[in-house]
Amino acid sequence: MERENQALRTPRAAGLAGIIFALLLGAAIILVRLAIPDDPREGGGSWFDDSSRRHTVETALSLIPFAGIFFLWFMGAVRARIGETEDKFFATVFLGSGLVFVATLFGAAAAAGSLLATADASGTDSQQQLWSFGHHFTYSLLTTYSMRMAAVFTLSASSIGRRLGVIPRWLCLLGYLVALTLFLVSDAIAWSELVFPTWALVVSLYILVASFRPRPAPSVSS
Repeated sequence: MERENQALRTPRAAGLAGIIFALLLGAAIILVRLAIPDDPREGGGSWFDDSSRRHTVETALSLIPFAGIFFLWFMGAVRARIGETEDKFFATVFLGSGLVFVATLFGAAAAAGSLLATADASGTDSQQQLWSFGHHFTYSLLTTYSMRMAAVFTLSASSIGRRLGVIPRWLCLLGYLVALTLFLVSDAIAWSELVFPTWALVVSLYILVASFRPRPAPSVSS
């Protein structure tokens, strides 16, 4: 009975954690994209003087640690669900890419936070240079490295789901499409990184809904 209850709780935990992660990360990305111009020359030093924009970025940065925590919970719940049937190769890629994704995400948030903290201490001449460096560094971590790891995570998770038959074919194909998008255009097309939290939200909703479906009764042999 205890194992059966655990089997029921694990996908629900994964679904809830994934939903919260997707909402937090999606909100953080949207807030950052709205507050910080894509071109470092756009707005330039005046961006630091806009209190509403700075407050928006600070709000986004405050969401990142919680998004990372729920992402780790999501990974742990998914791995617990897979159990002993996991493929060692895909499981290693799944775990490694997820951990590197969180690390680079935190790195991008720390870079942006440091940029805000040191902006007031900079002179007028150095402020533009600081803004340009911080802009490129933060966006490189987020759109190039973090999203590439998100692509590997999505690809490995979709492959594991397909091999074990725990997610439908259309959801696997969606994962492959999202991974391809993150690999090819995440650093070239603005807002494209939103496909990752969107995919995580769809997968988590499917896992959560599927966990409430009645399980087929075991056949009784005569």
